[in-house]
Amino acid sequence: MTLGHRRVALNADRFATAAALAAGTKQPFVLYEYPEALCFAEGERANVVMPGFEGVQEAMAALPYERWRAYGWVTFEYAVHLAVPEREIRLSKDSALLLADTEPELDALQERLMAATQVAARPSTPGRVEIDLNGPEVDLYCKAVAEAIASIRGGRLDKVILSRVVAVQTRIDLAATYLEGRRGNNPARSFLLDLGGWEAAGFSPEIVAGVNSDGRVVTQPLAGTRAFDGIPDQDAARRGELYRDAKEVFEHAISVHYATTELAGICEPGTVTVQDFMSVKERGSVQHLASEVSGRLTTDTTGWDALAVLFPAITASGVPKRDACDLIRGVETERGLYSGAVLMADSDGSLDAALVLRSIFRRSGRTWLRAGAGVVAQSDPERELEETREKLLSVSRFLVPAG
Repeated sequence: MTLGHRRVALNADRFATAAALAAGTKQPFVLYEYPEALCFAEGERANVVMPGFEGVQEAMAALPYERWRAYGWVTFEYAVHLAVPEREIRLSKDSALLLADTEPELDALQERLMAATQVAARPSTPGRVEIDLNGPEVDLYCKAVAEAIASIRGGRLDKVILSRVVAVQTRIDLAATYLEGRRGNNPARSFLLDLGGWEAAGFSPEIVAGVNSDGRVVTQPLAGTRAFDGIPDQDAARRGELYRDAKEVFEHAISVHYATTELAGICEPGTVTVQDFMSVKERGSVQHLASEVSGRLTTDTTGWDALAVLFPAITASGVPKRDACDLIRGVETERGLYSGAVLMADSDGSLDAALVLRSIFRRSGRTWLRAGAGVVAQSDPERELEETREKLLSVSRFLVPAG
């Protein structure tokens, strides 16, 4: 498939422009930010819907297009929904690349883009929705954490991430919430979507997997957390706490070790390395210990193979991963998109999958937030509860009511 394309100048805030495009469509869409561009992908020219990763690569290869790009999601329970869009707008800082079938469609897409830039230029001071982060579920959460600590000390596993749900009763404007939240966060990736029955907006702190066309694979485990509120002295003190806290350091180190083990099984010998070990990344209302683990895939390993090995993210499941997932399934409600992935994949073999955290979800008439904390033998239930509050603030501060 070869789409017509046109590059035009962009003289507006690209995030506000993208939010306006999303707010103005009635079709399925995915808005996905990665380092090279902010991509608005609309419609479903073709889709692949599977109950797991098995067969996804073959189904994508069987599409009747020589070249394609797909966007979609994977739930924590491994449901996959990928769509090749009918049209795209890829926004960079000062230009936009338009992709559509015909010149008239490109003209129409350009008109929509120009209209969106006009909306983006209008001053806006949206209201906010306040929600209670200390609802009745907090006692159950602390009880679950205490039981997980006992399981860990009993030798069942080393680490598990337990999460809790916070309901949002007010009708939320997801596009406006995405825009306000993106202005108030500095994520590794961000997204806004309405696809396959899920609506969501999120500010991902890390990628599950990034694979380029020549087989380099990267994963970015973030584990170890303290609040970040923009007050330099206090943030610096908390950063020091991160490095001195044996529990946080252990939680991060075991995650990095497990990630290197996972990559070693699919990469060329001697190519797996760790960069920026235990650096600190600021992610909205929190700061994390962060590392990057990378390698070169073996010649018979694809990006989909890599994602299948790395998924679910070690920093959203636990160690060992299978035992952690078993424990999670026993004490939590179905996670759905939370701790799954929103992703972009190309026919050249490249793939970029963002971990779905710091997000708001809407499905089947319900709207909610969700956040978790890493539990290890040294954990304290009240501290893990406080960590969920710190993470929830990355989204809860920016909820905009629907007009």
